[in-house]
Amino acid sequence: MSSKSEPRLVLASASPRRSELLTQIGVKHHKMAVDICEDKLPDETAMQYVERLAREKAEAGFKLAGSDLPALGSDTSVVVDGLVLGKPVDEQDAVSMLMRLSGRVHQVMTAVAVCDAQLCISQVVTTDVTFVNLTQAQCRRYWQTSEPCDKAGAYGIQGLGAVFVASISGSYSAVVGLPLMETASLLAEFAVPVWTTPDTTH
Repeated sequence: MSSKSEPRLVLASASPRRSELLTQIGVKHHKMAVDICEDKLPDETAMQYVERLAREKAEAGFKLAGSDLPALGSDTSVVVDGLVLGKPVDEQDAVSMLMRLSGRVHQVMTAVAVCDAQLCISQVVTTDVTFVNLTQAQCRRYWQTSEPCDKAGAYGIQGLGAVFVASISGSYSAVVGLPLMETASLLAEFAVPVWTTPDTTH
């Protein structure tokens, strides 16, 4: 009989944020970084793009783990004017992204996928995020904190970038990196429980 503290899921990501979110809802897991091509395909919509990447990450994680545990993959994109904003390559790129978001509503699309040897299920969650008006000086100062470097759209709502966010409509956890309600629903399809606690019987 397996211990409650044993992992029940492979997280196909090195993201500490996604791992923290799974831990928040009591999902026992272990992380496994995967390497896939993240180039957007011609004529692919933003929604199709994030869902494809989530599924490819989950499939790669399952194969790489070499176990019977299901694998979860996720991808997040910031979308404005139909344009997908990825991670900034440098300060100029980050400032350009943030100024594009300044004083406007944009969409954060997060896809989550879970797969095993027989099945792969995915879902995309879209959240509207409204930014306050920003100045280039604010954007440059924010860049100096290093927080935007590895964030889609060059900001993190769960960190210092929260001061830019006037309001959100939708899933907060999806903006951070993993829509928890939808994730729990997908995991239930694979008999992966939430709210597990460490086994303290021995």
